[in-house]
Amino acid sequence: MSLTINTNTSAVSAAFNLAKNNQNLQKSLNRLSSGKRITKPADDAGGLAVSMKLSSSITRSRAAISNIQNALSFAEVQDGVLQAGARIVDRMAELKTLSTDVMKSSQDIGNYNTEFEALQMQLHALTLEKFNGVSLFAATTVAGTATTFGTTTNTVSIFTSDAGEAGSVVSLHKSQLLAALTFNFTRANLASETGYTTAAGATGGTNVALANASNTIEIDELGVSFFVTALENIATLRATNGATTQRLSFSEDHLRLSTTNLESANSRIMDVDVAAESTNLAKYNILSQASAAMLAQANMAPNTALMLLG
Repeated sequence: MSLTINTNTSAVSAAFNLAKNNQNLQKSLNRLSSGKRITKPADDAGGLAVSMKLSSSITRSRAAISNIQNALSFAEVQDGVLQAGARIVDRMAELKTLSTDVMKSSQDIGNYNTEFEALQMQLHALTLEKFNGVSLFAATTVAGTATTFGTTTNTVSIFTSDAGEAGSVVSLHKSQLLAALTFNFTRANLASETGYTTAAGATGGTNVALANASNTIEIDELGVSFFVTALENIATLRATNGATTQRLSFSEDHLRLSTTNLESANSRIMDVDVAAESTNLAKYNILSQASAAMLAQANMAPNTALMLLG
């Protein structure tokens, strides 16, 4: 190899290697300090694009989990009100039975009736309960059998996946508590219970509600079977509530598992392998120091030309 002064090829080569090793060293430092394998798009453009979509899906899934938890709270509060309603109806049935005791005077029955009417107003107050400003119960007062209480017009949709409206949906019922306590019948026949029916639109009938804030029913106007039916209707509403709660719980579990798997997939793309990258750091650190030392040696090589000129 010829000896030249203007171009020091060894120094140029050593400088190139030093720059390259320093670049790799900085990349390892960035990865270890951030904990990420991809610190800029040039590291892995395709992997970064996949990671962004996975991260977005994870974020939406967490939001959906929060929505499901709120829906569960809604259902739990609703069931608590239904339990309270069942206890009130049970107490009303007890009062009705006590009022039929032959040992009770008209004044005693009047005392029972006072509580009986107060309980009707309390039942009506329960039907107006809200959860964070959202009505727990449908406002319909149409009398009907228990099978009609869960109509789609009285439901709200809970989206249980990261796909929103395009994904799975659980319908949460706004229980028709007021309708469950309303019977289609003529008040003149209430006590005798002749031709008793809960079917909507009975001939000559009018809606009579156990839940009433003003036009309350007297205790002697109702037979015990009314309370039995009302309790059966509330039981149906609670069963519907329980089924929906179970679906929401399973949906939450599934969404949590899916989120965990998505996070694992994203980790395999984005997170740095600390053991492997630590090895790279040590390697490039040594190479950078060696390149710097060799560059210094290469820069000294042209001094040999001075010996020839002397």
